[in-house]
Amino acid sequence: MPRDISVQAERFPIAGTFTISRGSKTEAEVLTCTITEGKHGGRGECVPYRRYGETMESVRQAIEAVRADIAGGADRNALLSIMPAGAARNAVDCALWDLEAKISGRRVAESIGKAKPSPLTTAFTLSLGEPEAMAAQARANAGRPLLKVKIGGDGDIARIRAVVEAAPDSRIILDANEGWSDANIRENLTAAAELGIVLIEQPLPAGKDQILREITHPVPICADESVHTAEGLEALKGLYDAVNIKLDKAGGLTAAIALRDRARDMGFGVMVGCMVGTSLAMAPAVLLAQDADFVDLDGPLLLAQDRSPGLVYEGSMVSAPEAALWG
Repeated sequence: MPRDISVQAERFPIAGTFTISRGSKTEAEVLTCTITEGKHGGRGECVPYRRYGETMESVRQAIEAVRADIAGGADRNALLSIMPAGAARNAVDCALWDLEAKISGRRVAESIGKAKPSPLTTAFTLSLGEPEAMAAQARANAGRPLLKVKIGGDGDIARIRAVVEAAPDSRIILDANEGWSDANIRENLTAAAELGIVLIEQPLPAGKDQILREITHPVPICADESVHTAEGLEALKGLYDAVNIKLDKAGGLTAAIALRDRARDMGFGVMVGCMVGTSLAMAPAVLLAQDADFVDLDGPLLLAQDRSPGLVYEGSMVSAPEAALWG
């Protein structure tokens, strides 16, 4: 039976402003891919990311470019050769997973060996700001067991200390978004260790991180912008202790599973993370993250309005998706 594919641009307001070292935004811009076959339809959501050269229009065009392949029955494995890793392939891949589940009646969780997925504790992200403002964010979320703190500039040690003092019972991840340098990384790492930080994401720019091979890691260091797919893992040996797997970077759940499994085989710790998107984008990642060391799937918690139905969050606990949402 022939398939059809459609792409819809959607915008979801963020609750306040979300700020990282590269800038701020007030809404999540997403593309939703829907693939239909007969009476069944599957959906996948992606978040185009300018850091990787993606725009809403370029990702839309990339999805439209495989219309004939999808209509002709291209499956998820075929996508790995006809589309590059990135947001466009993620949307198509996740839509195909959802469609397969709808047609077969077999949940994606069962298909990937996670038939009874458990609720997960997700990090909650605090935006970059002045120490006093970040401390206020931390106090407001001090009851959460895991906080992820956006940093990446001059004065980061003061920011870290302010957050730790304001949320003394929370475990804290730092995310520098490539904002540190060779000149300050040793000092910042030492301070992070002294303040009890549990993980640091991407302190240095991707491709300019060779110093990580030469210095001690008093806190485990996790690659984010430096890792996309399983093929890139070999170059990270000796530089990073863990990898942050995001579906929009890997290009879908299919490639993300391969990345996770290869990372485990090579001894890397695993974080499963996200862009700022809706529950539709988080749903497949919740299944991927069932055995992750760190989970950062708080995208919907940062929005003023999510999809309905969406994922169920109880505090920092997120449950697996119901069939009406995805998979």
